[in-house]
Amino acid sequence: MTVHERNALVFKALCDEKRLRIISLLQSGEQCVCVLIDQVGLPQSTLSYHLKILCESGIVEGRQEGKWTYYRISMEGSERAKLLLDQLTRVEDREQVTCL
Repeated sequence: MTVHERNALVFKALCDEKRLRIISLLQSGEQCVCVLIDQVGLPQSTLSYHLKILCESGIVEGRQEGKWTYYRISMEGSERAKLLLDQLTRVEDREQVTCL
């Protein structure tokens, strides 16, 4: 996977309102998928799809405990996403060139 493909996963994760809602629910801490289903109001298969995209981006991570999976925001993935946005939107300091 190229750097650009990995970077695109971050933006794919953040470009959907349902995924943004899931991230906001995880801001309060780790959540069991069973709780997320109730809070988000999505069918299990749809929620699993969105969680898969969030995990692939590195912003969210999951851990298995028994038959349930618990999800939380990844501090490392979150920091990487912030740095990525900063790098992509940074404007270099150059002298302005005027056309005559």
